[in-house]
Amino acid sequence: MLACLVWEAARALESIWWGQRQEGRTTFEAPKEGCWKMGSRGQGFMLGCCLLLAVTWGPVLSLVPRVQEEQQEWEETEELTSPLDHVTRPEETHKRYSPSLREGLPTSRCYRCCDSNPPVYQTIPPPQINITILKGEKGDRGDRGLQGKYGKIGSTGPRGHIGPKGQKGSMGAPGDHCKSQYAAFSVGRKKALHSNDYFQPVVFDTEFVNLYNHFNMFTGKFYCYVPGIYFFSLNVHTWNQKETYLHIMKNEEEVVILYAQVSDRSIMQSQSLMLELREQDEVWVRLFKGERENAIFSDEFDTYITFSGYLVKPASEP
Repeated sequence: MLACLVWEAARALESIWWGQRQEGRTTFEAPKEGCWKMGSRGQGFMLGCCLLLAVTWGPVLSLVPRVQEEQQEWEETEELTSPLDHVTRPEETHKRYSPSLREGLPTSRCYRCCDSNPPVYQTIPPPQINITILKGEKGDRGDRGLQGKYGKIGSTGPRGHIGPKGQKGSMGAPGDHCKSQYAAFSVGRKKALHSNDYFQPVVFDTEFVNLYNHFNMFTGKFYCYVPGIYFFSLNVHTWNQKETYLHIMKNEEEVVILYAQVSDRSIMQSQSLMLELREQDEVWVRLFKGERENAIFSDEFDTYITFSGYLVKPASEP
């Protein structure tokens, strides 16, 4: 840079001197009014600047040839020390470190494995990306997905506290009439009955109660139309000097017996029980056959023989 400035200053002086020479002047002369005065000042100022630059940049520019000479001497020394049949060493052909092979390590020169102090590379942590900067705006809400499978039923939780009592509700609509089921009968006999060679059903001639006609007065049997539990009672008057021997029957089965021994006196004798009946079951009274002389007493003025029964609990009720 200094050489360029000196060169430009010299060319400017040469152009001024050459112009005066063409005009017939070999020295700087003042042309016309004041021109010489301005020219001498500009020339002095320019020469002062050149001297100042030479003093300032002289030592710096003097180092440039020395550096060039040292570089030229080093190249000549390398040429002399390297033989003609130079064989390439493995470390010279070793690839230099490339950032694409292993990130995070700086690029450096190759070195041999046998070196006593291999270079230590400083690990550079990978750059961290702030995800909050890359986060975009919140999108629109998506469509509702399909319903998932039901999970397993969990265990029953603890019982909660009793809540406050609520207000009394309004009266509801009236319900249907209660459909209760009933069955009952009570019959009597005013004629005496003696035994013979076969079993005899006791037929009654007086009807006290026969609800829904479940008791048949012609056969002397009660027919069950409402299944459930029933209570039955039998009362008779014995005949003196004769045996009293009767059974309360369920269908063709002997259930209980009413019995009185031979006595000089006649007495009232009774028997009662409860039976569970199904629909179409039959309950009746049977007089034993004449192997033994037995009989039951009654007359037309009073009723000495009675048979009663009624439904206690229908089978349809819980």
